[in-house]
Amino acid sequence: MPRTKTEKKEIIEKVQSIAAKAKTVVFVNFHGIKVADATKIRRKLTAEKVGLFVAKKTLTAKALEDSKISGTLPALDGEVAIAYGDDIIAPAREIYAFQKEYKDAIRILGGVFEGSFADKDHMISIAAIPSQKTLYAMFANVINSPIQGLVVSLDQIAKKKV
Repeated sequence: MPRTKTEKKEIIEKVQSIAAKAKTVVFVNFHGIKVADATKIRRKLTAEKVGLFVAKKTLTAKALEDSKISGTLPALDGEVAIAYGDDIIAPAREIYAFQKEYKDAIRILGGVFEGSFADKDHMISIAAIPSQKTLYAMFANVINSPIQGLVVSLDQIAKKKV
């Protein structure tokens, strides 16, 4: 059933609202996903505080052409969803994880990062950044490494003298 003008206007306003409020937006191509898998994906995204909104690509393009986002909108091929969130990296990271799990069913098409459009490769490189907790753990390990080396050295010296 075709959408009415008011429904289309509501969708355009929703996409504009998402683009204005979210720190990161990822354009996702999904095709051939089973309902059970889609439900699993939505639950995981919701747990990570990432929203997912499905809209026609023509309405999405129309909503974003009037936005203050710099750059060129990436090509929106196939069935398009918008993943968004307040965390800078979470939307891209979570969609990228699903892209690995569902090889041909989910693909990152591009997105909006720090107020400008980004292509697929840029969004995938953003997705490769570890979570903040992981980065803290890595930093603590780097700080701990010299101390640990000193302790091992002192232990070896003490064993030689005994």
